Amino acid sequence: MKKIVIAPDKFKGSLTGIEFCDAVERGIKKHIENVTIIKLPLADGGDGTVDALKFYTGGELISAEVHDPLFRPIQANYLYAEKEKLAFIEMAEASGIRLLKNEELNPLETSTFGTGELILDAIKRGAKHILLGIGGSSTNDAGMGMASALGFRFFDAENNLLEGRGKDLNRLATIDTSMVNEDLSKIKFEVACDVDNPLFGPNGAAYIYSPQKGASEQVVEELDAGLKNFNEKVESQFGKNLQNIAGAGAAGGLGAGCVLFLNAKLKSGTQLIKSIADFDEQVKDANWIVTGEGKFDEQTFSGKVIKGVLDSRTNQNLAVFCGLSELTDQQIKAHKIDFLAEMMEQATDVEDSIKNAGKYLEQAAEQFATSIKSEK
Repeated sequence: MKKIVIAPDKFKGSLTGIEFCDAVERGIKKHIENVTIIKLPLADGGDGTVDALKFYTGGELISAEVHDPLFRPIQANYLYAEKEKLAFIEMAEASGIRLLKNEELNPLETSTFGTGELILDAIKRGAKHILLGIGGSSTNDAGMGMASALGFRFFDAENNLLEGRGKDLNRLATIDTSMVNEDLSKIKFEVACDVDNPLFGPNGAAYIYSPQKGASEQVVEELDAGLKNFNEKVESQFGKNLQNIAGAGAAGGLGAGCVLFLNAKLKSGTQLIKSIADFDEQVKDANWIVTGEGKFDEQTFSGKVIKGVLDSRTNQNLAVFCGLSELTDQQIKAHKIDFLAEMMEQATDVEDSIKNAGKYLEQAAEQFATSIKSEK
């Protein structure tokens, strides 16, 4: 009996990973009866991660009143699975750039405080394992805002309490841990982080990411100096140098803040979801792995879902279903892709491809099933 594992990313703006799995399963089963199909929808820690985690854990969306990047009250959601005591929190829900108007963008003023409030809510609910997605931030505060919500206190040289905004990085003199939430050290934190930028410097958080968050050249320099000051104070007080941790500069230095304040591990988002799906074990004896994403190009192979699938592949055949492929025949051969189907080959145009992706996927799965039907 054939065993086929279906393990896609979502088709952005079109299909969830689960909908992809269902469409491909329908197509295959029209032509192959004697088959075991395992559905393992994946995600990279960004869009689609909540759907994938709900599939594995049956978790529910929890709504909490927290503060946005400018300290205004908002409702934000996170996923909580009671049975596993697992929470998945997207920092963008409380501290994301999408929450601000263009004229409000200013990483000197924004804070990750609301993300800390979501973490606090999950801890009070009983979470023992918290996954954090840190994409889409509007902040550059090294996680000071988040930490403030959890009981860390930050003071300047005159002993004034700092709120934990980007502008406070330069003023930071001491960090007080005497009022930190006592349950924090009992929680396992893992952070979905797919960049490897250092905390400060030419490739650090401020220079690479803060311009898109509203920072002028002068503000970039100020933020970079602040991140350097933050690291110096942390090193003198805790003996930790955060600068060269791969991913320290993610989300305005939140990567570094998660390591320092939460004792978190920074991991590839795809790796985290694969771990929860028990992916490597599930695909071990599969004949085929079917994966896919909307756009299939060279970027696919740097931290995205299909790269994660390739990393777990041993001797399984691989099929890729995508909206559009920009790879050459040589690249497809080099990555040992055994079957490739593009929705655009069947669709009249891009809009049709997106609107009717489920139908075209099912048809592609039928072609795939027909082509492998006679395999032993």
